[in-house]
Amino acid sequence: MLREANEAAAPLRRLAQRRVLIVGVGGLGAPAALRLAVAGVGTLGLIDGDAVELSNLHRQIIYRTTDIGRSKVAAAATRLQTLCPSVKIEPLAQRLTPDNVATIFAGFDFVIDATDGSDSKYLVNDAAVLCGVPFSHAGVLGFQGQLMTVVPHHSACLRCVFPFPPEPDELPTCQEAGILGSVAGTVGTLQATEALKFLLGEGRHLGNRLLTYDALAVRWRTIVLARHADCPLCGAHPTIRAPLAAERRACE
Repeated sequence: MLREANEAAAPLRRLAQRRVLIVGVGGLGAPAALRLAVAGVGTLGLIDGDAVELSNLHRQIIYRTTDIGRSKVAAAATRLQTLCPSVKIEPLAQRLTPDNVATIFAGFDFVIDATDGSDSKYLVNDAAVLCGVPFSHAGVLGFQGQLMTVVPHHSACLRCVFPFPPEPDELPTCQEAGILGSVAGTVGTLQATEALKFLLGEGRHLGNRLLTYDALAVRWRTIVLARHADCPLCGAHPTIRAPLAAERRACE
């Protein structure tokens, strides 16, 4: 029985030594943070430059009305520390930029991209690939959601699938299309699951696969991906080195 107990506790001990960074503590990041904290991840980094607003509360489940006006990372850190005192929380009340991304990514075992803008998503993708940090990409809009896991130089990155960000008028904004809170919660929870599987080396993560979710039709679809030889970031002859060239050197 003692051996069985030690074997059961081994995954928890491994998680307690791992560090996960969540970029954006909103509709995706809030449920992901909760799931990772209660699962026993040792250190959670939270980066977000925004304050809690009333309009956030229907989908950003970590916050309460009493948090309105507070820094998101400060409010989230308070809640997570109350729930899980053993988890170390590293809050960063700032935005991720090309100037700080390498320093912030350094030392983390996995990154969750829970941002809500294409520029931020491509920044996370490019920095993670150049720095060699695995991450979970996800996005939600209306009743739709999608996610994939990127293991740099082993699986397709965001630019292998979508080489360049969409034009500003190609996609509706979150304000125009809206976001259903339950969809964001579902996808954010799946991002946490992807992180846990990767950190524990268990099961099959979403590397080289894009999982899409249509809540209206209650339909899941898995699209098989592959690294693209002509990818401007991780292909045979990459052309994207700036503005992250300095960050790449810092990560090496």
